[in-house]
Amino acid sequence: MEPIPGIRWRETVAAPPRRPQRVWLHLLLFVLTLVTTTLTWPDWAGRWLLYERVGYGALLADGLRFSLPLLLILTVHEFGHYLAARFHRIDATLPYYIPFPFNGIGTFGAVIRIREPIPDTRSLFDIGVAGPLAGFVVALIVLFYALLTLPPPTYLLDVPGHEALKAYILAHGRFPSAPLPSEDPTSVTLVLGHTLLFDTLARFFPNVPPMYELYHYPTLFAAWLGLFFTALNLLPVGQLDGGHVLYALFGRRWHRRLARAFVLLLLVSATIGFALETLPPLLQEGIWWLEPAAWFGLALVLYLYLHRLFDGDHRIVAPVLLGLMVLAALAPRMAGLVGWMGHSGWFLWSLIILYLIRVDHPPVWYRVPLSRTRRALGWAAIAIFVLCFSIRPLYLI
Repeated sequence: MEPIPGIRWRETVAAPPRRPQRVWLHLLLFVLTLVTTTLTWPDWAGRWLLYERVGYGALLADGLRFSLPLLLILTVHEFGHYLAARFHRIDATLPYYIPFPFNGIGTFGAVIRIREPIPDTRSLFDIGVAGPLAGFVVALIVLFYALLTLPPPTYLLDVPGHEALKAYILAHGRFPSAPLPSEDPTSVTLVLGHTLLFDTLARFFPNVPPMYELYHYPTLFAAWLGLFFTALNLLPVGQLDGGHVLYALFGRRWHRRLARAFVLLLLVSATIGFALETLPPLLQEGIWWLEPAAWFGLALVLYLYLHRLFDGDHRIVAPVLLGLMVLAALAPRMAGLVGWMGHSGWFLWSLIILYLIRVDHPPVWYRVPLSRTRRALGWAAIAIFVLCFSIRPLYLI
């Protein structure tokens, strides 16, 4: 083992006593999250025509088809972390589930808390990689099950609205290749992002709904969310799972470089999204000061983010800020070329990364070489991230 310069190994005479687990709290949060996920999804995406016809037991059944696989994926992910921590004798809590009935899916996921420093890169790697690998396996099983049990397109006849789509399905027996125009010009359609894994597997199964209707299918939607949450946890920044893996595989210097490059990619996507998604509605308002205020706001936000990202080094901040502002100005003229990667929601995620999660990974006491098996698992985690990540995960049309 090689100590990291400037970091001293903890001085211990006896291991501190482990704090007891509050099992009742974890169970309570799990039950609350089960309730919120079961009831929240059907409220906006369920088959209400069916529920009104056959009774609300069908609503509960659909809700459980969403909540149980989603919570299974989250639980296996977090217990992967927990068991790896226990294997290395590192004090960790059981999963804290986060119920939240106001975001459309009923939860913000689950977390465990590591209650003591992780002493070496091998332990760090094992704890970081165990959750995503375990959760991915379960999410993949759920995805295969959902694809194998897909109902015919007439399933959507029980969803309120969608009259043009229903007429098309009744006439052709299949889904249209593109969203149909709505009779309501003010209506918007939620579209889930494409990923390499989902798109590849969908080619081999019949009756796969288009991405703008997928959220009406509870188990399929839960699988998509499980894969997306896995990708979010594998973002190669800070103390996210991907940050742990990157730090243990490549060391502190390459973690700093790759994490900053990735956050910069998110800011590129967010800037394009601003130009193509956020700015046009403001211009349609016809208020003269909205456009200059929006451009000033974009420049200010980008400056604050870049100043944080590059530690106030204006030799980097200034040219990057100029390049992003030029990109925002040119993006509407290059929409066909860059529109696929524009997502303004990454501004929020960049805020969370830069000011809460942090870009850099804190040092650990000892560098411990990873075995070939661990390195292979690390590259597998990187491959899973590439397969499951969508640069434009959710958007409206």
